[in-house]
Amino acid sequence: MEKAIIGKKVGMTQIFDEAGHVIPVTVIEAGPCTVVQKKTAEKDGYEAVQLGYEDVAEKKLTKPELGHLKKAGDARKKYLKEFKLSNTAALNVGDEIKADTFAEGDRVDVTGISKGKGYAGVVKRYGAGRTPTTHGGGPVPRHAGSMGPATDPSRIFKGKIGAGHMGDEQVTVLNLDVVKVDTELGIIAVRGAIPGPKGGIVYLRNSVINVKEKGAAANASVNPQKASARVNPQKASARNK
Repeated sequence: MEKAIIGKKVGMTQIFDEAGHVIPVTVIEAGPCTVVQKKTAEKDGYEAVQLGYEDVAEKKLTKPELGHLKKAGDARKKYLKEFKLSNTAALNVGDEIKADTFAEGDRVDVTGISKGKGYAGVVKRYGAGRTPTTHGGGPVPRHAGSMGPATDPSRIFKGKIGAGHMGDEQVTVLNLDVVKVDTELGIIAVRGAIPGPKGGIVYLRNSVINVKEKGAAANASVNPQKASARVNPQKASARNK
C-alpha cells in the first residue's frame, strides 16, 4: 500500500470537466491525520503506522486510550486505523498526513460502513422474486417460499437467503477516480458514490486494481477470431474511417 488517509463523507455533488461533461462526485473531508504509533520489523515483525483522525475531548477517552495517545504528544483522536504504507520508514510519531497525499488522476479504494436499513425481507434484502398476487396466491407474495425438502436433508443449507438485518456493514468500493483535490480545504472529490451516510467515517487507500485505460487501442485484440478485433461496418465509428 502506497498511500492512505482517514476522512469523513460530506455528501455528493457534480462538477464539470474541461469539455463540459458533468461528473458525479462524492466530497470527502480527508485528514489531517496524525501518526500516533509506528510499528517496526525489529519490534513488531512488520512495518506499519497507526493514524488518528478527528480531535475528541479527553473526558470521552478511557484511561488505556489516553495512555496510548500520550505517546504521540497532545494527540487526542477519536478514530484510529493502522495502515502499511510504502513510506513507513520516513514517518515518525506526531507527523501529519493531509489531503495532498493524493493527487488528481489517482485511483482509490474507499471503505466505510453502509447505511443501516433495519429488518428487511428477502425481496428488499436480496432481490428475491414475488409470487403471483392473483388467482388464489394467498397473503404471501413477498415471502421467501420453500426452504428445502422436509425428509432429506431435513435442514436448511447455510447461505440460504432469508429476512434479517440489512446494511450497517463494512463495504469497500474499488477503483474510484480522484477528480479533484483541494489542499486548502482538505477535501478530496472522487467519482461516483461511496458507502455510508453523510458524516460517516471512510478510509481511502490507493486502489489494488490495475485497470487498463479505456479506449479501442487498449481493448483491441490481435486475434482476428475475437469480436474485439473485427470491424463492424454498421457502426458509425467504422463508417467514418
